Amino acid sequence: MRSRANGQAIAAAPPSSSSASPSSFWLVAGLLLVAANLRAPITGVAPVLETIRAAFGLSPAQAGLLTTLPLLAFGLLSPFAALLARRVGLERSLFGALLFVGAGIALRSGGSAACLYLGTAVIGAGIAVGNVLMPGLVKRDFPARVPAVTGLCAIAMGGVAALASGSAVPMANALGWRAALGAGIVFPLLALAFWGMRLRRAPPGAGTAAAPQRGGVWRSALAWQVTLFMGTNSLLYYVLVGWLPSMLAAAGFAPGHAGSVHGVMQLATALPGLVLGPVVGRLKDQRLLAAGMGLLMAAALLGLLLAPGWAWLWAFALGIGSGGGVLLALMFMGLRSGSAHQAAALSGMAQCVGYLLAASGPALAGMLRESSGGWDAPLGVGVALAGAMTVFGALAGRARTLGAPH
Repeated sequence: MRSRANGQAIAAAPPSSSSASPSSFWLVAGLLLVAANLRAPITGVAPVLETIRAAFGLSPAQAGLLTTLPLLAFGLLSPFAALLARRVGLERSLFGALLFVGAGIALRSGGSAACLYLGTAVIGAGIAVGNVLMPGLVKRDFPARVPAVTGLCAIAMGGVAALASGSAVPMANALGWRAALGAGIVFPLLALAFWGMRLRRAPPGAGTAAAPQRGGVWRSALAWQVTLFMGTNSLLYYVLVGWLPSMLAAAGFAPGHAGSVHGVMQLATALPGLVLGPVVGRLKDQRLLAAGMGLLMAAALLGLLLAPGWAWLWAFALGIGSGGGVLLALMFMGLRSGSAHQAAALSGMAQCVGYLLAASGPALAGMLRESSGGWDAPLGVGVALAGAMTVFGALAGRARTLGAPH
């Protein structure tokens, strides 16, 4: 059942011979290069957000759009990524997604405020497609090693995101914020070089889309519980991605120190990928585990509110809670489904609704901070949302499947 969770939106083609050949190492390297581009272009913005605000005279809500735009792209474009892969193939779709990420990074550093926002939207479009395609590639090329390879990809996403967060302020101080954000183009360029070579050997239509089961999941209470568990987790995560350095700066942290704490949170999101697979396989249900992730985030947000001097600890706890939450949500897409088509439908619903819900977070947090005059009110709301995540996790974690009698 875990394999269905990893193949969330694309049905794997028959395993290729490459999965057992000496080229497997290079295929893993290629997947890690893709994973390196799925978080860092967004998370690297937050440590220099105040600098960008000052450069363009942006309000907090306007600055929050720099995190909201990619999330809107995730929610709106994710349902179409499987169709794109069915029409032109996984490799060609992925190559196009990487082109968008690279072009968006270059455009974002182009100079004007219009370039800043347009480039951010283009980056979001590329990542939206990559988010959906990568699980299909893992399942197709490594059908017997899905958990291990997926875990490596999670580590790559979190590790490179942490690097982007931790290096943004020193690079901005030395070269300016445009150069600091533009330096991230090295990752899509490396990935494009690899997948460009792979593309020459890829047959047309290398992946096929799972046929979605329409309507049914949208009327299911269990499907909504999974969706809202993912959505509240994503909302909290992206608010913190966008605003944690600003919260810490308001508490007296130096910009470089705040960026390092932000990097700790990013790095911690990768750690649950190392342990959750074996643990979930041994449990009768996942209620306590899913609820525990929400409680951990609630405690960490309360800690930021009451004892910001311990920010390193709270950031680490937030990363564990959020990273574990999103991995559990992906597992639920398979565990709570009775068929591959139903799993694909639930995945499309959860990603679309979840990311659109998350998209509202950064801008609303910025507006609430502006109206309340500080970060206490946004953090208090965050604690309440983490409580809701706890409830949705306990409900989604029950050993039930869509359409089955309870």
